[in-house]
Amino acid sequence: MEFTVIQGDIARQRADVLVNAAGTSLRMGSGVAGALRRTAGEELNEEAMAKGPVDLGEVAVTDAYDLDAEYVVHAAAMPHYGDGRATAESIREAARNALDAADGRGAESVVVPALGCGVAGFDLREGARIICEEIADFDPESLEDAGFVAYADDEYETVRAVADEVRALGDSA
Repeated sequence: MEFTVIQGDIARQRADVLVNAAGTSLRMGSGVAGALRRTAGEELNEEAMAKGPVDLGEVAVTDAYDLDAEYVVHAAAMPHYGDGRATAESIREAARNALDAADGRGAESVVVPALGCGVAGFDLREGARIICEEIADFDPESLEDAGFVAYADDEYETVRAVADEVRALGDSA
């Protein structure tokens, strides 16, 4: 599936589904989760935690509250805070399950962050490659618009470069 790379705050994005980079507890602490919680309101954190914990790589879906979206898909790419780091497998499964959850709800648009990177400790370049591959390989029923959001300038440049590489490999296949 085609996708774009967006620079900005995920909590300011407009889509049917926003994906949260969650830990298995689904407690919304810092990073992407914190940004979403601050904008959506504390109810988002309360509903997410009520649906947790989930297994590594799994997702839970909540209302989006005050975000400009219908749903938030909480994708557990990392263990509970302090209990380990994200892995290539957990990032791949979380990305795939997040796309499945969005598509399964009839969503037409989704925005995904760098799952498992940042506070989860996984290398951004490798994590971005995994997520880009999952989005590119996804065969949607309803999704038409996918965005990969990066916040900081250096993160955006890395994700954009990796997305270009993944697209070029897909075009040559």
